[in-house]
Amino acid sequence: MAVKILVDSTFDFTEEELAALGLEVVRMRVLFGEEEFVDGLNITPRGFYERLIESDVLPTTSQASPADFSAAFERLTAAGDEVLCMTLSRKLSGTFQSAQIAAEDFPGRVRVVDTESVTMGANILARYGLRLLGQGLGLEEAAAELERARRRVHVLAMLDTLEYLRRGGRVTGLAALAGGLLAIKPVVTLRDGLVSVIGKARGSKNAENLLTQTIDRCGVDFSMPYTLGYTGLSDAMLHKYKADSARLWAGQAEDLPVMLIGSVIGTHAGPGAVGVAFFALRDE
Repeated sequence: MAVKILVDSTFDFTEEELAALGLEVVRMRVLFGEEEFVDGLNITPRGFYERLIESDVLPTTSQASPADFSAAFERLTAAGDEVLCMTLSRKLSGTFQSAQIAAEDFPGRVRVVDTESVTMGANILARYGLRLLGQGLGLEEAAAELERARRRVHVLAMLDTLEYLRRGGRVTGLAALAGGLLAIKPVVTLRDGLVSVIGKARGSKNAENLLTQTIDRCGVDFSMPYTLGYTGLSDAMLHKYKADSARLWAGQAEDLPVMLIGSVIGTHAGPGAVGVAFFALRDE
């Protein structure tokens, strides 16, 4: 009997990574008007950003349902496996609740963990979960350790605009309006599972400096998983940030992992965002 990790599609693993790592996934949905797409199946991240830029309709997202999780739990437990199910923050989506409802029919065989994060942050926590299972931890032991470790996960991102978050109800209209009028580049984080604006800077260079200063205060635990990420069709801003922040990684990481943030979170972040996720050495 093995323990399988099941994630939702906002963890933004590629199809190749899911297969190579042995991860299972429950997929969320993205809607452009009445046109519905299954995240990662009939719409790729690149296809999503092309449509987002060209469309007059702002997309919306739909959480995974209890039936989606129940079907996955049934398939995995029927093969004799236990399931460590990890979801994005319950404060950002009802997906965690859907998983909890489904798990009630599988007592002792399914454990649901709220990552209190999303995309890059959830991704690195799942990678840590794989490491724990590889070390021989059981279902409950691994889940308890992940719930302790999630407090150390930091997600920081520089957005091109707050407009997409405002439209999705994630920040106040006033904050987004100020950003647009003053050409401000906001820097956001996740605090207690919610999106929080930690600073605003005029121009991308100042925003990069704010991002780097925040990472400096926390410190990066390079013994744990970490990643950079971006949204949109171009990774030019990401390469610029890597070059400008090279001192952070010098002597620690020669080849920084990079991920393209997918359609569900891209709906709320918009194109042109650059971010980083890591386990902190100390509290900010």
